[in-house]
Amino acid sequence: MGQQLTMTPQLQQAIRLLQLSTLDLQQEIQEALESNPMLERQEDGDDFDNSDPMADNAENKPVAETQESSFQESSTSAESLEDGEWNERIPNELPVDTAWEDIYQTSASSLPSNDDDEWDFTTRTSAGESLQSHLLWQLNLAPMSDTDRLIAVTLIDSINGQGYLEDTLEEICAGFDPELDIELDEVEAVLHRIQQFEPAGVGARNLGECLLLQLRQLPHNTPWLAEAQRLVSDFIDLLGSRDYSQLMRRMKLKEDELRQVIELVQSLNPRPGSQIESSEPEYVVPDVIVRKDSDRWLVELNQEAIPRLRVNAQYAGFVRRADTSADNTFMRNQLQEARWFIKSLQSRNETLMKVATQIVEHQRGFLDHGDEAMKPLVLHDIAEAVGMHESTISRVTTQKYMHTPRGIYELKYFFSSHVSTAEGGECSSTAIRAIIKKLVAAENQKKPLSDSKIAGLLEAQGIQVARRTVAKYRESLGIAPSSERKRLM
Repeated sequence: MGQQLTMTPQLQQAIRLLQLSTLDLQQEIQEALESNPMLERQEDGDDFDNSDPMADNAENKPVAETQESSFQESSTSAESLEDGEWNERIPNELPVDTAWEDIYQTSASSLPSNDDDEWDFTTRTSAGESLQSHLLWQLNLAPMSDTDRLIAVTLIDSINGQGYLEDTLEEICAGFDPELDIELDEVEAVLHRIQQFEPAGVGARNLGECLLLQLRQLPHNTPWLAEAQRLVSDFIDLLGSRDYSQLMRRMKLKEDELRQVIELVQSLNPRPGSQIESSEPEYVVPDVIVRKDSDRWLVELNQEAIPRLRVNAQYAGFVRRADTSADNTFMRNQLQEARWFIKSLQSRNETLMKVATQIVEHQRGFLDHGDEAMKPLVLHDIAEAVGMHESTISRVTTQKYMHTPRGIYELKYFFSSHVSTAEGGECSSTAIRAIIKKLVAAENQKKPLSDSKIAGLLEAQGIQVARRTVAKYRESLGIAPSSERKRLM
């Protein structure tokens, strides 16, 4: 004798639907609707129930009565229309002088008028453009010889996504056919032409050259332009190390003057290629909506994100119990799969609702006061509260999003480890990150807080965190070290 877990098809389907995101679930539902004739979408306004047409009280009825009862509600709208109404709604032919906009108002209304100069066709229809395609488009407009165009195409292929030239000019020149007799000066001359393309600073070989190219495209009457060009050309290393005293001495500038020069340099883009968006936008559809009503937090599923399904009563009425023909067997299997699919969707929604409700119960402080009030929470806490396994909670909280008055968050965002406090309590890592971010935002930019100083300030609030832990949290927030945060006032 022994014990084993059998994964039935129904259980496998329920688990698979449970871990799908909303967008993936919509695609899965659409595929099920296309492959299973027993499934249909329940539109808004339909008031009939989704009772099983194959219930036991209808099994012994004659086939004609079963079909008649199954057709009754689905054909109500058709029977309510008289012949005159049908002819009035669907004419034999359209009038000859009918305009396109009169018939297809939805399509025509989405198009701009002829005098709409602000409407941009590419912003609504074009996919993400890569930096290479953007540069090649400008290259096609530039007059060049065939040899120079070949060099330009090779240079553009060597530019990375941030806009910098990855290969050296010597390597690029050595890669050409020796019969073309291309010299290094020709490659450099073509590179200078590419560096005049948009975005400004593209094709640079280092950061200093990138910033210098952008400064050269600014108007000549820009304040502190000459000093900024000298700064990025000769003293870029000192600027990176934030050695302001050395910069003031070498450039013979006062503190206020150097501050204005640095502000001009900081207005430039060190990654010009990032301006060209090459990826498609990703949209997040919230699964759960949380709102406050009379000092109570209410949790509800986003009904607009998940379409409602039902069994098609018309097709289900054709299924007969004692018939073993191939057609009847096919319809019976499709009916059973439709029932399983609808039940799996209901189970997914119920589980998601239970987990989201428990998360809101634990994190009321976050909803009321923000990240600093986030409480420590792990999967085991929610699993015990809803009576499920931790693996199930992990599937439910992956790629599921909650819409709150503070924004849209993934359900996993509300889970965090804990750190002990001096009073014997616990503080979540998310709250500690929020406190660190608040301390850095309020620090003196001339004397930024070090990791040890931040750890001391946290300890003064009763939160005992090591310096290495503070450094880890600071890096996860994208905050630079104190030596790089130093500014001139």
